[in-house]
Amino acid sequence: MASHATGRGPRRTAATYVRRGLVLVYLFFLVAWPVSLVVTRTFGDGNHLASTLQDPAVVFALQMTVVVAFWAVVINTVFGVGMSLLIVRYDFAGKGLLNTLLDLPLSVSPVVIGLALLLAYGPRDGYFAPVLDAINLQVVFSVPGIIMATAFVSLPLVIREVVPVLQEIGTEQEQAARSLGAGGWQTFRRITLPSIRWALVYGVVLSLARSLGEFGAVKIVSGNISQQTQTATLLVEEKYLEFERGAAYATSFLLTLIAVAALVVVTVLRPKEEKA
Repeated sequence: MASHATGRGPRRTAATYVRRGLVLVYLFFLVAWPVSLVVTRTFGDGNHLASTLQDPAVVFALQMTVVVAFWAVVINTVFGVGMSLLIVRYDFAGKGLLNTLLDLPLSVSPVVIGLALLLAYGPRDGYFAPVLDAINLQVVFSVPGIIMATAFVSLPLVIREVVPVLQEIGTEQEQAARSLGAGGWQTFRRITLPSIRWALVYGVVLSLARSLGEFGAVKIVSGNISQQTQTATLLVEEKYLEFERGAAYATSFLLTLIAVAALVVVTVLRPKEEKA
């Protein structure tokens, strides 16, 4: 036993450190270093952040992005939890097909998604154009279309976090609550929701990060009109192409800061909650 431990232990440890080193190097050059360049360019040649936040177009784009991301996350949270319960707790015809279609937003290009929404809800040639015109509702090239596109591309993120947890916890506690007279909402609020809370929170954070950074689908359906339908990612492209690099770097830094801060908060708080 001793020779086995001394013979193989060091080799395993060395291999483990090598693998960890390779992963860290890979993440550094793929993620950390490029993002750090955005940060250094933001603050390297003067305080671009302060001057950028005085630009009305930037302020509007950031506000638009926050509003769109908020509603997209709300939609995906409600829909994601309901769809997760439907997939895990019920059997019905076409369940496998539905489960496959839920991953469609992750496998199809966002540009294709934007084009599909344009063909369906476009103001002229869209399939639903006559109905939308009759009720005087504009979807594409307005805020509803941007929210719809953003919610679509981030659709599976909540579901794919919640479904495994629902499968793991089973139905015993929910059945026990119902046998004691609890209704459906009471069972969900007291039994199901506490069991999936961290999966739901992590899915919401991923959905938020995805919503903040969406570009392709939003560009197709928004029209990209400054101070009307322009989100922060679209503004970054415009500023960069117009050689206003400082504003592009500063806006990118703010988007990255929000997404990273959300992930860090969840990562820090989750172990404390689980230990408690």
